[in-house]
Amino acid sequence: MVSRPVILVFLLVILIVTSQFEWKQQLVNELESTTRNQKHISSREEFVKDKIILSQEKMIQKLNDFIQNLQQQLLQCRENNKTVNSSRTSLTSYIIEIQRQHMMDD
Repeated sequence: MVSRPVILVFLLVILIVTSQFEWKQQLVNELESTTRNQKHISSREEFVKDKIILSQEKMIQKLNDFIQNLQQQLLQCRENNKTVNSSRTSLTSYIIEIQRQHMMDD
């Protein structure tokens, strides 16, 4: 027959071995859960980043449209300014011509 201390040691070893298997399984489960959570968080971060990028692209497009509109207004102003300057030049030359004629008549 086997002595009592040997049986106790054997039972203790079995208990230690089985408990380690349970601990390892718990650790594996916790790691898997953590990994899933990290993937979920990463996926949400990507979603938020994409939203931010889309929003910035829309703002850039609006700014580009605004710039284009301002450029068109500037061109119109330049054309109007040329027209006014041209009219001024014609008017000035007409006045000078009238003054010459008036001086010649005197």
